[in-house]
Amino acid sequence: MSLPKIIIEDIVRRALLEDLGHGHDSTSDALIPANQNGRLVMKARELGCLAGIDIAETAFRLFDSNLVVSKHMEDGASLKEGQEILSVEGAAQSILSAERTALNFMIHLSGIATETNKYVQAINGTKANIVCTRKTLPGLRAVQKYAVRMGGGSNHRFGLDDGVLIKDNHIALAGGVGPAIEKARAHTGHMVKIEIEVDTLEQLEDVLEHKTDIILLDNMDPGQLQEAVRLINGRALSEASGGVNLETVRSIAETGVDIISVGALTHSARALDIGLDIDV
Repeated sequence: MSLPKIIIEDIVRRALLEDLGHGHDSTSDALIPANQNGRLVMKARELGCLAGIDIAETAFRLFDSNLVVSKHMEDGASLKEGQEILSVEGAAQSILSAERTALNFMIHLSGIATETNKYVQAINGTKANIVCTRKTLPGLRAVQKYAVRMGGGSNHRFGLDDGVLIKDNHIALAGGVGPAIEKARAHTGHMVKIEIEVDTLEQLEDVLEHKTDIILLDNMDPGQLQEAVRLINGRALSEASGGVNLETVRSIAETGVDIISVGALTHSARALDIGLDIDV
């Protein structure tokens, strides 16, 4: 479940370089002697689900390889207010210089994991799976989708080359549902899945005349979704999208859909409150 180090280090290195600007921390350099050591502890300030601890550790390690980071929890764990997540010891200048980058990743990714877990818990007992989308921040897709998995969700496509997703504009430009599916089938190999979006039951009936792997049911109410699931009758996976929030997700899941995609997991999750303070 963990991310490869090469992916983590590339993302964290770019974040540290962005924060360093011309190469120094004016505040820490001015106020703290280079030989002064310290120990700081990262703690949760509210309930949530943890994600990003290896990324935070990497931020401190890349900035100063002599820092000693101790992880007290693992990603995916439930957080309580005041719970220690990790501690870091060594040169105080280095710790404070890497602090913001480490925390930025932790609060953002833990926020995504926490929000995802709320959706997962809300549909407990149904067969539906919660998945994220490609509505991610540029350069951060791998870690944001990782955070979704830590919250108990699953991932949709990682990129345009993962699979075929035929949406309304594709259908219009391709000349209709039938031509769009046939062109996609002719262009892709046997390993590539094809998904097509519909927003009416009439469109769905047209799609069902052709072979496809997944059908995206866009902005349908629970009654329409239930009828769509009946019409599909297991011939393809059914995915509900649009109008999904914590108030509606349970009723959507109870229609019998296989997948519920939620863009808000990555583009709108609130940061979780986590702090890093001197251990005195």
